[in-house]
Amino acid sequence: MLKTAQIRIQEAEFRARCDALLAYVQENQLGGIVLFDADYIRYYTGFAFIPTERPMAFLMAGNGERGLFVPRLEAEHAKANALIEHVAHYLEYPGDPHPMTVLAEMVKEMDITGSIGIDSDGYPWVFGYRGEPLSTVTGQTVVQVRAFIEDQMMIKSEAEVNLLRESCKWGNLAHMLLQRYTRPGLTETEVEQRACDEATRAMLDAIGPIYRNQSPYYNGALAGYRGQIGRNASIPHALANNIVFQVGDVLVTGASAPVWGYVSELERTMFIGTPTDEQKRLFDHMVALQDLAMNALEPGKPCSAVDEEVRAYYREHDLVDYWKHHTGHTIGLRYHEGPFLDTGDQTEIKPGMVFTIEPGLYAAGIGGFRHSDTVLVTEDGAEMLTYYPRDLESLIIP
Repeated sequence: MLKTAQIRIQEAEFRARCDALLAYVQENQLGGIVLFDADYIRYYTGFAFIPTERPMAFLMAGNGERGLFVPRLEAEHAKANALIEHVAHYLEYPGDPHPMTVLAEMVKEMDITGSIGIDSDGYPWVFGYRGEPLSTVTGQTVVQVRAFIEDQMMIKSEAEVNLLRESCKWGNLAHMLLQRYTRPGLTETEVEQRACDEATRAMLDAIGPIYRNQSPYYNGALAGYRGQIGRNASIPHALANNIVFQVGDVLVTGASAPVWGYVSELERTMFIGTPTDEQKRLFDHMVALQDLAMNALEPGKPCSAVDEEVRAYYREHDLVDYWKHHTGHTIGLRYHEGPFLDTGDQTEIKPGMVFTIEPGLYAAGIGGFRHSDTVLVTEDGAEMLTYYPRDLESLIIP
């Protein structure tokens, strides 16, 4: 069993993240920071919550003082879980005064003046929220700082990589159970539920005392099909429809497990019964594309170079009609992060980045073909963190 220190981000690391943000604030002569993005708040404070129409924000003054702005219903939650100096709350949204008016008072009390670094000028308009921009209620100039934060988040620490490894372990178990229980005549719902429940119970039996989910998207270990079954397998992002499995179905899966908010990605292409010759051909090309991308993932190269090599393979083998998306993306606190393995992304690949590698082929009437693995960039190449079988024989369901 992992020790607690190995399976969560420690206070020292949160403080180091805030110190780097503070250095950026001071170097750019900003008066402070106000961030609304839930993932950014979790990254700098460890406070995980479900975003709704009620505004929440992380504030940092130019002297390093940190605060959280939350609705009354989150006050005790924030005080118990966030590594910050103080928590201020308002009563309710929309409320009178409006939460943004109360936030402006907190900004003033923390002496955040001049230019304010922001991720958005006010709380995003989600779940019916409406309110004035931060620049309006404070009368201050605002400066976008998302690029710095995204650059900081894209390089994973050793502790973050350990959490991703743990996620891969339980995602692997959930996927194994998903494959084991899939049979013609059953529905995707009943198979997925059984696999997820059993994998989650096993995970909690093993690491329950030190486990925290901290994900707004997932509950425990999970594996499923998301409707990518039979004809729908050729739709990269289909939706679950309680489909009944049939002999001859092509299946595209997905598995993960949130561990202190960090998620990995494992996807496989499987078959119920013997695949056709054309399905075997496209499966083999898909594996070759993934191998090519993994070998191309090297520090020092731009992200675009990996995708360019992959797209050249599509062209060389007359597969362009089956192409629908880029080669992959980074992953961590969010199941999609940047940078992206795409011809339009010139970001330099660096050690500590964690990518999904998932070039796919999608042929209407034949099926979808996509494996996805979570891969860590190292000093001299890349390390695959997921480890589920990738060969055709292992992925055929009798």
